[in-house]
Amino acid sequence: MPEGVPEFTLGYEVLWWIEDNIRQPNGPMTGRPFEPTTGQARFILWFYAVDRDGRWLHNRGVRRLAKGSGKSPFAAVLALAELLGPVRVAQFDPDVPGGVIGMPVSMPLVQIAATSEKQTANTMRMVRAMANKRTPLAKKFGLDSGKTYIETPSGGKLEQITSSEGSAEGAEVSFVIGDETEHWTPGMGGPGLMETLTQNAVKTGSRVLETSNAWTPGAGSVAESTFEAWCEQQEGATWATQSILYDAVIAPPNTVLNDQPEPGEVGLTEALEAVYADCGWVDAGKIDAIRNQIWATNYPESRARRFFLNQPNAAENAWVTLQEWSVLAEPSRSLEDGEEIVLFFDGSKSNDHTALVGCCLSDGHVFTVGVWAPERVTGVVNVAAVEGALARTFDRFTVLAFWADVREWESQVKTSWPEKYGEDLLLWAVPKGKEPAAIAWDMRSHAYPFAEAAEMCFAEIQDGGFTHDGNWDTSRHIGNARVNETRGRFSIKKESPKSPNKIDAAVCVIGARMVYRIVKTSDDYEKRHNKTRVVIW
Repeated sequence: MPEGVPEFTLGYEVLWWIEDNIRQPNGPMTGRPFEPTTGQARFILWFYAVDRDGRWLHNRGVRRLAKGSGKSPFAAVLALAELLGPVRVAQFDPDVPGGVIGMPVSMPLVQIAATSEKQTANTMRMVRAMANKRTPLAKKFGLDSGKTYIETPSGGKLEQITSSEGSAEGAEVSFVIGDETEHWTPGMGGPGLMETLTQNAVKTGSRVLETSNAWTPGAGSVAESTFEAWCEQQEGATWATQSILYDAVIAPPNTVLNDQPEPGEVGLTEALEAVYADCGWVDAGKIDAIRNQIWATNYPESRARRFFLNQPNAAENAWVTLQEWSVLAEPSRSLEDGEEIVLFFDGSKSNDHTALVGCCLSDGHVFTVGVWAPERVTGVVNVAAVEGALARTFDRFTVLAFWADVREWESQVKTSWPEKYGEDLLLWAVPKGKEPAAIAWDMRSHAYPFAEAAEMCFAEIQDGGFTHDGNWDTSRHIGNARVNETRGRFSIKKESPKSPNKIDAAVCVIGARMVYRIVKTSDDYEKRHNKTRVVIW
């Protein structure tokens, strides 16, 4: 979520409308005006923020929160506000909070969507409780309420849909809620349905709001895909002028599932209190109940982290979890022009991704030069983009070693790159033997030393032995990596040979750390830095 409050927003009018019209349907506050929490209010202010031309700042919103954080009631409230409230810009007025006056949508169509009826049940249950025929809201606006719909006298409609992407296509929606998108996987038709809903919203200038809990990495869910899009947005890897508003409250990555944390760790109770800090209904008694649920001997740790700490849980055979990796992130560490680095490259032309990762000799900091996927039009990686990034890296830094896997990039790795960069390298990939090589380090013939390097890198990650730049493409590849036993050593692999979840950047992290260690302990590096012994007689 952005800091502060936006300059122009309809959010204040939406908040007033909610307080005037929506009543709390259950709990100790039953019958009283619905009062959004501080976090909910800030989300509304930013979700309804506009620029000076009245254009939305955010064309999509996400509320990713832990189980029991009130996602469904809040989604129901926004659905009703979009059906009946002042959610479109009427005019600017500098004398009102937010500087904008709103108006209702003419003949709105609000959809609460999911891949199964069960996923929309909680939100629709709240909608019915807030807008059934006995409520002041229904009487004021003349609503006709059914089990799966709410209709207005002027032709507006709120409906529940659990359809396929084909049957959802073409609707002129004014607002869409994608409910529990961590369950919207390819097997359930989730990505296709979301694509259709988004297209429907875009053509009418409308928007989509997702609600989700943490997902299972690698399952291909819409929640994971949206998070990846948001990460790319934050890294500046998009031309879009409208952005995703992403609201997530997540336990610190160094959270342990006990209340006896070691130095540098966060205990479970402290983490739960942070996750539910905005949820006044989650009192000490409920925190205690959640804690005891997590401590039950038959409750899986992965489920505890996903449901209650809002952390995407790793597969059982994951090499490193995203939580373990994210602890090492230090994006504020700036890269200095001219500093000494090493590079590792893992390339593919069409099947996998291509990655280039560096490691700084001064402190072992790992950074991503680039991760390239095959382009949609050509089906292959843009070789010129890779060549350009490599050239800029050599121009900016002092590269002491550059090792690269050979497969699919043989002409570059064995010929053109050594001709261009080989003379500047301090340490060659294969310095001796029948075929010395400046850059080529064929992983097919180095499986065992790479497995040793993977074990060493794993130990460094567990011990917090280095930092990295937090690049999301690389982080995603780290999370995709699975343990692979090689002659008694433990390397990494994809979850299956044809899996779409790539690990090339993870390979490069292991490789870059390996080259870093080799260079740092080499005689050539010692001589370069004049580390000669001083003998005292």
